[in-house]
Amino acid sequence: MWKNVVKGKMMHGYSFKRERPILCYISDFVCLELLLIIEVGGISHASEQQQVKDRKRDKELKAVGFSNLRFSSENVLNNIEFVNVDISY
Repeated sequence: MWKNVVKGKMMHGYSFKRERPILCYISDFVCLELLLIIEVGGISHASEQQQVKDRKRDKELKAVGFSNLRFSSENVLNNIEFVNVDISY
């Protein structure tokens, strides 16, 4: 995803950083200008327990102004064009 979507201001000129701390979490990708976090999750994020943790995290990040987009690693690997378009909106 880094190489094909968000590296080097590829996303409409906005700068994304990889693996940055926000609150007590490490975001996969973050654009501070847009207050946008992009998370890529593997199969471990499919469990109910992890989904509860993810919702809590999203709520806490939203409370300080961040929006969060989540993509499965499968979509990133197999449908990068879809991911790119989805982020653009």
